[in-house]
Amino acid sequence: MILNAQLMMYVAQMDINITPSEIFPWNDNFRTGIPVIDEQHRKLVELLNKLAGHLAYGVDKPQLNKVFDELADYAQYHFKTEESIWNKYLRADDLLNEHVKTHQEFIAEVLKLRGKQDLLASEQVIEEIVIFLTHWLAFHILETDKHMAKIVLSVQLGLSLEEAKDKARVEMSGALRVLIETILGMYDTLSSRTLQLMREIAERQRAEDRLRLSKMVIDSTLEAIFITDERGKVIDTNPSFCQAVKMGHDRIIGKDVRQLKPGLFSPSKSDEIWRTATENGHWAGETVGRDADGNIEGAWLALSAVKDSQGAITHYVGVVSSITHLVERQHVLEVEANHDALTGLPNRRLLQDRLEQALTRSKRGGRMLAVCYLDLDGFKQVNDTLGHDAGDDVLRLIAGRLVKVLRGEDTVVRLGGDEFVLLLGDLDGEENVVQLLTRLLQDIAQPMSIHGSRAQVTASIGVTFYPRDHSEPEVLLKHADEAMLAAKREGKSRFHFIR
Repeated sequence: MILNAQLMMYVAQMDINITPSEIFPWNDNFRTGIPVIDEQHRKLVELLNKLAGHLAYGVDKPQLNKVFDELADYAQYHFKTEESIWNKYLRADDLLNEHVKTHQEFIAEVLKLRGKQDLLASEQVIEEIVIFLTHWLAFHILETDKHMAKIVLSVQLGLSLEEAKDKARVEMSGALRVLIETILGMYDTLSSRTLQLMREIAERQRAEDRLRLSKMVIDSTLEAIFITDERGKVIDTNPSFCQAVKMGHDRIIGKDVRQLKPGLFSPSKSDEIWRTATENGHWAGETVGRDADGNIEGAWLALSAVKDSQGAITHYVGVVSSITHLVERQHVLEVEANHDALTGLPNRRLLQDRLEQALTRSKRGGRMLAVCYLDLDGFKQVNDTLGHDAGDDVLRLIAGRLVKVLRGEDTVVRLGGDEFVLLLGDLDGEENVVQLLTRLLQDIAQPMSIHGSRAQVTASIGVTFYPRDHSEPEVLLKHADEAMLAAKREGKSRFHFIR
């Protein structure tokens, strides 16, 4: 009972406080009564905690070598200090010789552990190193150094060496012996659990660092990024998305992303985008629409579904890269490739597509299509007399007159030189074409003022009708060209139908 009471009193006096960064907490009960020894013990404890922290948190090999070397160097310095004090009072005593031997064994073990760094990825090796150092240091302070210090302090008080050793032996037995063994076992357990806690803290800190880095990257990227819940309601965005929709972050939260950015999710594509992302987990593609001001807005959208551990969709993540400048450039290139540079009219390349479309509409609607081949009369004389610049102006003016007279659904194509093709669809019969072409010939024949000179041209037009002329597109054009030549032979400034 007395032994247990003494033990409980000692344990209560320990009052150990530990922080997550300490695997070996210092306590004033570790003091030996010799100030220089106690300060050096405290430094060793600090170095052990530092090494344990590096092992738990993970550092590069050079940094770890530095910490190992610092611990070994300071331990040797401490041992020399101890041995000089012990030697003063216990010269040639077996206790001193045994103490020196344990110092040498410790240095050898530290250097051996230093060589195990290639295995430090193994948690078992890391724990082995930490437990050894913790146990050794606790034993070194509480057992051997306390014992030696009690002898030295008693000799300093006037006892003989043998009396001092007997007194120290008695004081180190009984309750104190049980206490030391209890503390050593407690520190073994404490070091293992603390190491595990430090690892968990380190992993959490690394995860938090990764999250901070990810947020910095997302916030600074030019791509617009949004996150929605499973219904498409926005729960977070980056600044680029706020800028794209011209709204503040707080106003965006909770709104349907499809309403915030209609150009991204046009009615014709919206269902397909979300259905594909839901079914396949991902959708990526180009979307083109118009913003609130009517400007073309192109984007590359990648929409991904995020699932929980049961496979249920919990969120959607979208990344939007603006390709408006590419869409605009593509539009410009398409216009340039498919339109005549001089007049702005569709060119020979676009004629094939327009003719195919016109034929399809004619077949579907059961209506007549007139394919007209137009060639200007007298244009060469204008060109030769007034020059090529004047000739270009004439062509531009004629193109304008053609567009003005014809209907919106009709097509005017410049083939090159002074040749044009007209596609007149949705006709009831030839009489509709007669009225239209008569007016067209009248408008073309009106005199023009070109560079201060008077210029005048007329036109000869050949016409074939589909489906009466049920030929392939190329043959239809050939027949219309032949009819145009017939109009010229008949006196020009007229039209000729193939019957």
